[in-house]
Amino acid sequence: MDTQFLQANWMLLALAGVSGAMLLWSFVGSKLSGVEQADTLKATRLYNDEALVLDVRETGEFESGHIPKAKHIPLGQLGKRLGELDAHKDKPVLVNCRSGARSARACGILKKAGFTTVYNLAGGILAWERANLPVTKKK
Repeated sequence: MDTQFLQANWMLLALAGVSGAMLLWSFVGSKLSGVEQADTLKATRLYNDEALVLDVRETGEFESGHIPKAKHIPLGQLGKRLGELDAHKDKPVLVNCRSGARSARACGILKKAGFTTVYNLAGGILAWERANLPVTKKK
């Protein structure tokens, strides 16, 4: 490559390298954690197949709109309330939050507690809403 080009476009090249690394990490990181990401299509299939939908957002967030039939346990309370989910240890569990970060942590907690089939809703409730999937304010 031309060194003049590299010198003139070093910021662009650095940005491309960083974005590539982030893309690679999003793929590899989810595989290393053992938690499968579910896009909205897969999440819809899980929902229709009666998977437990677990919303780990704070109460105000949950009350502003959530996936119908979702069980609400804020992430900060999940460790103390795992017993409420024991009946679902060997069934699919779809975990969501606002954007997917808190739910990824919740998935790790569930996996450590022996839950066998845990999915993180990729993009969280924001992705669900962007896909025009149903949201309710009913408890």
